[in-house]
Amino acid sequence: MISKRELLALGGTAAVLTACKGAADSGNSGAPSLSNLANNAVPIGVVERQSRIEKLQTLMQQNGIAALVLEAGSALVYFAGIRWWRSERFTGAIIPAAGQMAVITPYFEEPSVRESMTFGEDVRTWNEHENPFALVAGVLADRGLSGGKIAVEETVRYFIIDGIKKAAPAFEITSGAPVTRGVRMFKSPAELALMQTASDITMAAYKSIHPHIAAGQSAHDISNMMSEATRALGGEVQFSMVLLGEASAYPHGSKKPQTVQMSEIILMDCGCSVHDYESDISRTFVFGEPTQKQRKVWQTVKNGQELALETMQIGTPAGKVDDVVRNYYEHEGYGPGYKTPGLSHRLGHGIGLDGHEPVNFVHGETTPLAPGMCFSNEPGIYIFGEFGVRLEDCLHMTEEGPKLFSALSPSIDAPFG
Repeated sequence: MISKRELLALGGTAAVLTACKGAADSGNSGAPSLSNLANNAVPIGVVERQSRIEKLQTLMQQNGIAALVLEAGSALVYFAGIRWWRSERFTGAIIPAAGQMAVITPYFEEPSVRESMTFGEDVRTWNEHENPFALVAGVLADRGLSGGKIAVEETVRYFIIDGIKKAAPAFEITSGAPVTRGVRMFKSPAELALMQTASDITMAAYKSIHPHIAAGQSAHDISNMMSEATRALGGEVQFSMVLLGEASAYPHGSKKPQTVQMSEIILMDCGCSVHDYESDISRTFVFGEPTQKQRKVWQTVKNGQELALETMQIGTPAGKVDDVVRNYYEHEGYGPGYKTPGLSHRLGHGIGLDGHEPVNFVHGETTPLAPGMCFSNEPGIYIFGEFGVRLEDCLHMTEEGPKLFSALSPSIDAPFG
């Protein structure tokens, strides 16, 4: 096996791949291989996307919504399978409460947009001097709609909303969250399988690089190793955040220079996607021997993560999960509330096609937990000026309660088992 000193000499990123490959080639069964774990992952198919639209249209009819407007982004991927980017030019879809979806895009983008489409034929185009929102009004008229509510997906930008208001003044604009969330929050077996693969890749990448972290490495060095390992395992890197020492006290880090030091905290928050579906896993450990205080804080965070799982039962308001853990931390002397030292952020967020989706484990959230919902469970304790600890694993709700995509971290000494 390559030593840590040799790893640094080789430059870190490439060395991890070389070291793991060499160990595997030599028959060392103790070293993880970097085979592609996504080879057999099955992307979401046309039938499932069409079933999503059918469910969406049922919810639209129940909510008195005549049509839904989507723009480029994850919602357009989710419902239509169209992968496009946001710019000053409107590309989007109109989904009526009954009937076929229509796609609107600039004329010169039509061939490229059609390449991304997996179903549907109604594509309407506009030239640079024309108003794209007049096409929205035309779609509504062609679907027999002369008034009512037009829902906009909750991330649609204002210039689009304003354009539709002017082009179709007989309609009332309303939020599409009740209907889009009513579909997207509840994951299918195909979605769960992709999230499981993404989580498996992230955990395998963690395990592959952990033995190669060495004194003097920068956060950037470790992040690069994690990203390279993730790609080799078949994941599309979404983020590889590494916080060293004091920077771990600030949930999204610090710009101050950081290097690995003996007996200091290393906090990693990393995730990837497989066919669009994401993982999000955080681990905290110490380079060298942890101090008594580090051990105590780490175990307190771990206890909170386990308490959160115990609280997650079908029908429980999502906000209660945050409340129970925060109350426990306050009993241990942290907080109160969001104050530090303590848990300065919500306990967790929804996850799926987006890394952060509704709803959240946060005080005041009344949405009841139901089968198919997916969340992160990521309590932390942060001591400004010293260090922080965060442990994060994602899960999906079943009739029997939460089911983890990744096993909880066993201990500060064996963070990956």
